[in-house]
Amino acid sequence: MKLQRLFICALATLALVGCKQSAEFAVGNQSPVVPLIVSKGTTSHFMTDYYPQWVGASNVTTDDARLELKAADEKWEQFDITTECDALVSSIDVWHGDEKLSVVVLGGKRNTDLYMTSTKVDGTTVTLVATQPVKEVVAMWQNEVVRDTDVNDKTITVEIPAKAKDYQRSYIRVFAAADNGRFNDVLLPLEYGKVVRDTKNIRRKDFHSQVLYSLMIDRFNNGTTDNDWKLNSPEVLDKVDYQGGDLLGITKKIEEGFFTDLGITTIWISPITQNPYDAWGQNEDPKTKFSGYHGYWPIYSTVVDKRFGSDEELRQMLSTAHANEHNVILDYVANHLHINSPVLKAHPDWTTQLELPDGRKNIAMWDEHRLTTWFDEHIPTLDLEREEVCDPMTDSALHWVRNFDFDGFRHDACKHIPLNYWRMLTHKLKSEMTNRDMWQIGETYGSVELINSYIKTGMIDSQFDFNLYHTSRDVIVDEGRKMIDIAKVVEEAEAAYGSHHTMGNITGNHDKPRFLSLAGGDMPLWGIDDKAEGWKREVGVGDVEKGYARLQLLKAIISTVPGVPCVYQGDEYGTPGANDPDNRDMMEFDGYNDNQLKELAATKALFRYRRESMPLMYGDYRTLYADDDVYVFLRHYMGEWVVVALNVRAEAREVEVAMPEFIAADGVKVALSNEGAEAKLAEGKLSINVPKYGYVIIAQ
Repeated sequence: MKLQRLFICALATLALVGCKQSAEFAVGNQSPVVPLIVSKGTTSHFMTDYYPQWVGASNVTTDDARLELKAADEKWEQFDITTECDALVSSIDVWHGDEKLSVVVLGGKRNTDLYMTSTKVDGTTVTLVATQPVKEVVAMWQNEVVRDTDVNDKTITVEIPAKAKDYQRSYIRVFAAADNGRFNDVLLPLEYGKVVRDTKNIRRKDFHSQVLYSLMIDRFNNGTTDNDWKLNSPEVLDKVDYQGGDLLGITKKIEEGFFTDLGITTIWISPITQNPYDAWGQNEDPKTKFSGYHGYWPIYSTVVDKRFGSDEELRQMLSTAHANEHNVILDYVANHLHINSPVLKAHPDWTTQLELPDGRKNIAMWDEHRLTTWFDEHIPTLDLEREEVCDPMTDSALHWVRNFDFDGFRHDACKHIPLNYWRMLTHKLKSEMTNRDMWQIGETYGSVELINSYIKTGMIDSQFDFNLYHTSRDVIVDEGRKMIDIAKVVEEAEAAYGSHHTMGNITGNHDKPRFLSLAGGDMPLWGIDDKAEGWKREVGVGDVEKGYARLQLLKAIISTVPGVPCVYQGDEYGTPGANDPDNRDMMEFDGYNDNQLKELAATKALFRYRRESMPLMYGDYRTLYADDDVYVFLRHYMGEWVVVALNVRAEAREVEVAMPEFIAADGVKVALSNEGAEAKLAEGKLSINVPKYGYVIIAQ
């Protein structure tokens, strides 16, 4: 069959500039830029969303006649794209003088019936196969369109550029469409120009390979009693007073190999900023105020709380983490300051209005007034839409990466912070720290559209996927829900955030009841005040066998679907509890019962297998089967694959799935599962026995 050279579209001819790139452009090519999404009609865009180190450009052009570009200003700081196409795969070129880098342009919806994946590499030629004939394709090396890209019906070949040999880590990305929609995108990491095939070549800063551990400093480990300091107030119950955890306690656990043994690559620590020395807030039943042990009430945004340690102890912790191949990201609070903050005392007008025009107080109106609402009267929301407020507050965040070797941020309450803050912060971050590769993940509850509005190269890299967590929780715990619902959420996330997103897939967090108590039934899923419950009684597991099995099943889901698994402290071995503050008991490191020991071993095995599997970190996802009870999917990478089968019910299930025609295997093995799993491959059909509340990972 005649081999056709594909370009961005039938009317386009792509060419790369051969001149030597400036240092500024080299910085712009250090990491891949997220695709630009368009829809039929006109869409508006900010240049810093794609190239955050630049405010504008000399020009923005395209060879694609389907796209009309129009600058909103002389410097292309903002621009519009108009198209009459419903679906397309294309690109635009961003110019600075005679030099250019590109941005992929995607239109229309991802068709989940379409699938493409990498199968092999011969020298510098990568081969991909698709399930339907390919109409158009754009291949990228970093942010440059790969000219040597060919298609032959369902086969795509991409030539790795010679300059990739100069980069320890760079990436090939491939985007394609058929007549009936877009395929999944493909991501291939390169090591000095060669496709990474072995997990031994995965580096600490390869954020797609992360396994996160979320810890609350005060409730993790007490490294020294020298900085212990309780309020000891009659107004504050001990459960919400300081318990003594500190930075030195984290360092000691790193040195002991706690995180390495668990398979953790990135440690997310709670806020370390100075919090008040007195009690605030009010709970009525039981009657208590609260200390700032959690760190979310900053008095000084650039000072380490002395109850957690010193600057020197923070640097020691970071240095020890990096020596043990762990990243550390800092939980940072930008939405508000404590009412006694010197900044607010000097600038009382920097907050949004507490009183609404209708006389109501603008407190906890999360959706009605999401960008102005206060969390409580003692923590006013900052009016970050104003530049004179946003500028110094972004500098406060930058203090922590300017002066300490953090690897990024977990950002609190993103939903309540305007987009201009994220644009300003990341512009400063990537303009000033060009040699540091940092990762930012945010917290937003809401629709896929709202969550995705923050995920840009020039804003936040990813967010926690609460939609996946809530759906998985409901399906696993509520027997009226169906496994196909989880498959739909996974596919929705892939379509919205990209096939190789780094969304955080959680076991829970410090703002949710412990999953174990929900799974075992001691905490009802509905119709209860899950915070009050923890004050009223000792919340347990309920059905122990069911609870721990279901917790394992949740971990199997988050460890194998696209995204980054994140375990909240204590969930690795399974501890019960209601919501805040009952989910924030001091961490336990020994004395586990038999069920907890079994749970911990399963957690380690899942995280270890994920870290040893290129398909689970970089593989292309495809749903193979989903019904009320069972969910089966494929992860495929460079001819290597795993199939994952999950069963949510109390009885084992037999299921048979058709394997894609490009899968070649003489036999299969059960690589990891709970008890009783079996698998057999014959005549292109994979037969699987999935245990009750079970998971099976099958490999060739």
